[in-house]
Amino acid sequence: MDRVPALEEPLKKLLGGPTAKVMAEHLDLHTVGDLLHHYPRRYEERGQLTKLAELPLDEDVTVVAQVADARVLTFNQGRGQRLEITITDGSGRLQLVFFGRGIHKPHKELLPGSRAMFAGKVSMFNRRMQLAHPTYAKLGADAAEGDDAVDIDSWAGALIPIYPACKGLESWKIAKAVDAVLPSAQEAVDPLPEALRDGRGFVSLPEALLKVHRPRALADIEDARQRLKWDEAFVLQVALARRRHADGQLPAVARRPAPGGLLDAFDAKLPFTLTDGQQKVSKEIFDDLATEHPMHRLLQGEVGSGKTMVALRAMLAVVDSGGQAAMLAPTEVLAQQHHRSITEMMGELAEGGMLGGSDLGTKVVLLTGSMGMPARRQALLDLVTGEAGVVIGTHALIEDKVQFHDLGLVVVDEQHRFGVEQRDALRGKGKQPPHLLVMTATPIPRTVAMTVFGDLETSVLDQLPAGRSPIASHVVPAQDKPHFLARAWERVREEVDKGHQAYVVCPRIGDDEDEAKSAKGKKKAEEAETADKRPPLAVIEIADQLSRGPLQGLRTEILHGRMQPDDKDDVMRRFGAGEVDVLVATTVIEVGVNVPNATAMVIMDADRFGVSQLHQLRGRVGRGSAPGLCLLVTDMPEASAARARLNAVASTLDGFELSRIDLEQRREGDVLGQAQSGVRSSLRMLTVIDDEEVIAAAREEAAAVVAEDPDLAQLPGLRTALDALLDKDREQYLDKG
Repeated sequence: MDRVPALEEPLKKLLGGPTAKVMAEHLDLHTVGDLLHHYPRRYEERGQLTKLAELPLDEDVTVVAQVADARVLTFNQGRGQRLEITITDGSGRLQLVFFGRGIHKPHKELLPGSRAMFAGKVSMFNRRMQLAHPTYAKLGADAAEGDDAVDIDSWAGALIPIYPACKGLESWKIAKAVDAVLPSAQEAVDPLPEALRDGRGFVSLPEALLKVHRPRALADIEDARQRLKWDEAFVLQVALARRRHADGQLPAVARRPAPGGLLDAFDAKLPFTLTDGQQKVSKEIFDDLATEHPMHRLLQGEVGSGKTMVALRAMLAVVDSGGQAAMLAPTEVLAQQHHRSITEMMGELAEGGMLGGSDLGTKVVLLTGSMGMPARRQALLDLVTGEAGVVIGTHALIEDKVQFHDLGLVVVDEQHRFGVEQRDALRGKGKQPPHLLVMTATPIPRTVAMTVFGDLETSVLDQLPAGRSPIASHVVPAQDKPHFLARAWERVREEVDKGHQAYVVCPRIGDDEDEAKSAKGKKKAEEAETADKRPPLAVIEIADQLSRGPLQGLRTEILHGRMQPDDKDDVMRRFGAGEVDVLVATTVIEVGVNVPNATAMVIMDADRFGVSQLHQLRGRVGRGSAPGLCLLVTDMPEASAARARLNAVASTLDGFELSRIDLEQRREGDVLGQAQSGVRSSLRMLTVIDDEEVIAAAREEAAAVVAEDPDLAQLPGLRTALDALLDKDREQYLDKG
């Protein structure tokens, strides 16, 4: 029987069942290799842990201190007991409290004069800071007793690694577990080619692992971090470079627009001139479409920069060449909106084969899951015969029944809303791989584009079409200043009096199904950063309150994802036609909804939305000639992180700047499509915002390595690292990206 490589040994075998179970369930660590790549998040020098005089409230801390005194008190008429221990570190004093049966062990072990390391969350009681039921590990001479004792000699003079920990497994317990597996680091297979490693002066991988976990000096930590960041960046960029190389080998049909054809006819009837940005990006796309390898291009642009126009011209170019184009939209509302606006822009060119249609025209069909059977049957027929050159649809396009005559281009709108399998299924419907254009209105910093979309060429639209108006954004602190909220509703009335329309956005629907979900998620809501732990505001309730209160007399309608499709379409059509003054909606209006007459937006519980989402929502106003107004309503206090986030959104309309702020506030795993790939992010040390130079350099090195040896036949260590860091699911994710 083959010996299991040291780094693939299950932790259960070395650490025992209970510890391994906690590590697997809470930290997603299963093997020796996983634990070796669970790096300390910071380091403390002995005696330089958080000083008692500088403890931050409501934060988890680790302190080293001496027990000054201990006393047991009774309460509740003698029925309850509590142990109060005062500890000191020379800078200040802190009280520890234990209750009930939990007092016996610490009362016996934490005697006056003993030293220990304590970990817990700092709270306030009777205007005094305290740690309630902290975990502790005894130090020095006292360390001989107790299960959680820590040998002071092992810490002497060294830097203390503080690990990302979890309930039931404190940092020092993880440190002990790392000690048990650290000898296996010697067998770590080095992924970096020797020439690259020597050229950049990196330490070996076993040495880097030893230095990151047990540094003797600060220089050790720096050596290890530089090396381990490079591993992560390089392995990921090699995977992407291999993907690009493989795509370059695939055949595709070159799609060139016919002179005097559909595209020229469409351009001739446009009532405006394309921006320089739209023309530049269109040229990049047309050059890609004209090659005999599939285009893989990411089109990212500011909200309202005219991405749909660029995508439509690419689709018409493909139809001109005899192919078909499909646009995949994440919601029915957006699919219907795209269908409506595209058929309006094309006019008689969207009525190919119909009475009154243009001879140059084609059919533009809509396909969604809730369409009636006759309309659906006709749409499917138009696709399989090639009558319809353009189809716009939701995930209904992916079903097996949907067959194309000759699918030449797939446009994916709002890429982050789709799972990998969905995109891949649609791409698989072409006789040969179709060209792929991925669009997103969420601007992506360059480093993220290189890391997440490294197999796609990137085009950026950052110029707004002429006639677009500026949007003023303000935070409305409803709790601190209720009169600000009253003024917000007055501003909505003023906009309506001028003949304009407004959106009011809420985080929740408020129907029965919503309530059931809300009850289920109540515990999570209690843990969320909210001002008063109330549930999020709901569309149905707010619409009712506004209709009977501050917006009485205005034509108010609601829109949310669980309405019947025909009802949704009817509301959007009437709002677009100016028959509705105020639309109270969920984020179903977040992308693609285009009503130029809507000038005001009030976002309730704005702190419940992400930065990019707020920027998207705000982009629904100011789409015409009148200036836009966006009011971010929140109950969060002024000093909170949520308010800082809202202030950032209010202070700039630059989506790239906001995406950077957004990224800094979220985990790297979110950014790397963790939700889509179904596996955890492989990044432990690399941060895509701070390590731009590392990522850019790794991308160049990876491209050179793959160009020379696409199968990595000469680099078995790198091949192994690809298999380990980018397991099969993640490779597949990159394959399909």
